[in-house]
Amino acid sequence: MNKMESEKEELFSIAGLAKEFNISTRTIRFYETKGLISPRRVGGTRVFNKRDRARLILILRGKRLGFSLKDIGEYLSLYDADQTHRAQIEKLLEMVDLRLKKLNAQLKDIKTTTRELSEIKKLAKQRLAKIEHLTK
Repeated sequence: MNKMESEKEELFSIAGLAKEFNISTRTIRFYETKGLISPRRVGGTRVFNKRDRARLILILRGKRLGFSLKDIGEYLSLYDADQTHRAQIEKLLEMVDLRLKKLNAQLKDIKTTTRELSEIKKLAKQRLAKIEHLTK
């Protein structure tokens, strides 16, 4: 991992973070344009600190769990708004409840589709068996 050391804090390069999380530097720049991370600049170079890295972890986890960038952005923006993080936790619960509801509906649809496909497969095999029996 490419890390630049400062006197006070550990710093990360965009290439180092991209390699660590197996994403492209373009992805990281995209999250920056969306305002989800705000690295400092040293000359023209982006410099990420531990907070930026932690935010990137949360963004990637949120995306993996199916949350929109808008939801992730709202969640991240609440971190600095309240030292107790109550609003952030309440937002998280709201997001999780909505995501679980959507996933459970999708799971129900998948189970229904799986049953229907299994029935179609069974009927198709029966018809093939009849055809084979008649052609012998």
